[in-house]
Amino acid sequence: MNKMKIIVLILSLVLGSQSCSKRESISITASNQKLYFNGKIYTVNESQPWAEAMIIKKNKIVFVGSNPEARNALDNNAEEIDLKGKLVLPGFHDVHMHPMEVGATSTTFSLDENEEDINNYLSIIEQASEEQTGNGWLIGFGHSINTLLASEESPLLLLDEIVPNRPIIIMEHTSHSMWVNSKALELAGFTDSSENPIGGILMKEAGKLNGILIDNAGDIVFQIAQKSLENSNNEYDGMVNYVLPELAKNGITSVSDARTYWKRNQHKVWQQLAEDKMLTARFNLGLWAYPEAEDDAQITSLKSLFSNNKNSLLKINQIKLYSDGITHNTTAALHSDYHVDYFNKTTNNGLNYFSENRIAKYIRELEGLGFDFHIHAIGNRGVHEAINAIENASNLENRHRLTHVEMVDNGDITRFKQLNITADAQVAGEFTKPEFWQENAELVGTTLANNLVPIKSLTDANVRLTLSSDWNVSTLNPFVGIQNAVTRNPQNISLQEAIKAYTINGAYVMRQENEVGSLEVGKLADFIVVDQNIFTISTNQINQTKVIRTVFNGNEIYKK
Repeated sequence: MNKMKIIVLILSLVLGSQSCSKRESISITASNQKLYFNGKIYTVNESQPWAEAMIIKKNKIVFVGSNPEARNALDNNAEEIDLKGKLVLPGFHDVHMHPMEVGATSTTFSLDENEEDINNYLSIIEQASEEQTGNGWLIGFGHSINTLLASEESPLLLLDEIVPNRPIIIMEHTSHSMWVNSKALELAGFTDSSENPIGGILMKEAGKLNGILIDNAGDIVFQIAQKSLENSNNEYDGMVNYVLPELAKNGITSVSDARTYWKRNQHKVWQQLAEDKMLTARFNLGLWAYPEAEDDAQITSLKSLFSNNKNSLLKINQIKLYSDGITHNTTAALHSDYHVDYFNKTTNNGLNYFSENRIAKYIRELEGLGFDFHIHAIGNRGVHEAINAIENASNLENRHRLTHVEMVDNGDITRFKQLNITADAQVAGEFTKPEFWQENAELVGTTLANNLVPIKSLTDANVRLTLSSDWNVSTLNPFVGIQNAVTRNPQNISLQEAIKAYTINGAYVMRQENEVGSLEVGKLADFIVVDQNIFTISTNQINQTKVIRTVFNGNEIYKK
């Protein structure tokens, strides 16, 4: 080797060594910190409710305080984000929604719930059948049951006339009744002589089925329709392409799925999303307790699905069951009779999907494994029986909650606190506003109608309250729910209480209050930045608030 080559080799080794040292130095000194400063940070931490700055290291909050203090605590080379005075809140929890059902696209047409003439539905249905060729199920959504009940002709026969050779099922806009044709009834095995299934009603006229299936009677048929079209890619893609972006856009970073149909393997779709690292929120699944199932076999199956890995974004640790139905179908369970009788039953005070004793049995069998119960209860009897079941069966180490709680007797309000039961309410829907309460008076009487969803009475009794959407029954936008919660006098609550209901209280029922739900040192970095300060604007402008940045687990997942 000549002298020139030796010199070149030595130089290259020296320069290479210097280059490596420089890269190593950068790697060592580069910061994993992000500073969010110059903000109005509402922490939901009672010991430090407000701050100006936060420091995030990887996915955790390592500092909350003033701008100058943050500077002193900051590493060199940290990334800095100027919040420019914007309001920061913890990421929202929505502990009752139906994300996978929203994301699936099996519905092929929609009807207008405000339409009063059933005949105006028929052309839409007929056109949908012509456009979707074949003999498979035709699935629709959105009609009003009142329009069907007002029809002088049989809803069943009207459907049979326009589409006789393929099954049709149309979900009412609340999901608590279905409109079907004869082909659908045939595939479900329902005949004029069939008895009502548990938790449901087969509506009949002069002993003949009329095509209206109430509550679980409709759900049984709907599950048959969905099973025939089962396509996990459809549900998977709907989550990835629509639902998860919508959650991020609305600042929702934690969700309880309020009805996971495990017999249709929806839990496996969720598990695939988690395995593929597609989830951009924390999810707890509420396994659906099928009312018509044999209890011991169902309980065994539910036990086998339990999953509570603390390090996973997906946990299968809740049970969703219904105590009763809903008010406008006259199936919410009341202590008194309804003022109208749609079904000519011997009793007219609503129905039970699960009786008090049966709920208690499921709690005894499943609570010890780690399952928390998410119980649909709307009528005052439904609420009372669900509370009784928890009192009789629970060891009170639970995180159980009753959802909807539209009619609650005064004597039961204090029992929520005594038994550590969370009241989960939805007030984002227009129908929950006081100006619409009297629409229920003809069904339940003025006294019950005049105090629907008593969130102030509950919080005054120190009951833990969560607010949720029931999406897509109501909008998933938390700011709509917050505005309605603080303005629905006489059952309104403070802005601070409403925010707690969407954050730390939701974290509690998801068993993650030590990780998220407030902005504190040591917690995970789930937070949002919004375009206006909801503490200083008029309360009737809160619903116009927009999320401009959503940070989940330390990563920015949405920016406007």
